[in-house]
Amino acid sequence: MFRSVISRSFANKSQLLRSSVSQQTKLRVSPRINSDVRQFSNSIVRSAKQANKEVPTTEVKQGPSGAAIFAVATIVASALFVVYGKEADPKGKELEAKKEEVSKEVSKQVEVQKTAETPSSGPAFNKEEVTVIFVLGGPGAGKGTQSACLVKDFGFVHLSAGDLLREEASRPGSEFHDLINSYIKEGKIVPHEVTIALLRKAMQASGAKRFLVDGFPRAMDQALEFEKSVCECKFVLYFECPTEEMEKRLLKRGESSGRLDDNIESIRKRFDTFKNTSFPVIEHYDNLGKVQKVSCMASPDQVYRNTKTIFNKLFDEHK
Repeated sequence: MFRSVISRSFANKSQLLRSSVSQQTKLRVSPRINSDVRQFSNSIVRSAKQANKEVPTTEVKQGPSGAAIFAVATIVASALFVVYGKEADPKGKELEAKKEEVSKEVSKQVEVQKTAETPSSGPAFNKEEVTVIFVLGGPGAGKGTQSACLVKDFGFVHLSAGDLLREEASRPGSEFHDLINSYIKEGKIVPHEVTIALLRKAMQASGAKRFLVDGFPRAMDQALEFEKSVCECKFVLYFECPTEEMEKRLLKRGESSGRLDDNIESIRKRFDTFKNTSFPVIEHYDNLGKVQKVSCMASPDQVYRNTKTIFNKLFDEHK
């Protein structure tokens, strides 16, 4: 049925073209050519889709593939260019440019169709080969300090979502400069598409197999999308710390850090975000039995000893 539709369309169009050429032998290339080609290419796609819809429900037939539509459209477009432009453009430069434009347009339609029909290829990393641990806790809980010790003793690569975002914001020519700085200053969560893209890129560039992802995910959409497109986490390392203690630590750090968010207004906004948006992530993983909790009220050395006990049970530190 697809072939008959194309044949009829092509025959009708060819008849019109022959008539036109006979009347205007010295026809020059004009915008009308481009319009005709586009309309005809689109009519092919529409006719093919309509033919597919007309298949009775009792028959199991598969409509034309995107590749078939693309091939036929390209052939017909080429024929139109030859008929229209033989006399008008002997060198064929303008015609070739228009032909390429139409081919790209049809290719786009095919790619959209393929994307809609093809299921997701899955995470970028295999959880059996790559270990990802989310390191979570309120602002100032000590995630960075403890992660640095784990890197030394267990061979992990430490990826701080906040550091990656700040680096991207300061990179010359970054299209996300204003967006990232605005979100950080307001204590809000940067859109997960940006953060996940930076994390995936850093993981791929490292070539490592063990990752501590610090300060991420800060919301459920981040968690779900990361595990869907990058890698499933092994567990969440959660550093518990009272709000009063974290505020005191952050204000002290703000005296020398130079960070946009180390001020009392931003700090309190970050606390609200953690309570309302990030803590539900911890609860989600806790319900799955994938949270390891460590209190941060002891000295940094004691906190690390408690943390190291957890890792000794799960990893061979000599690997």
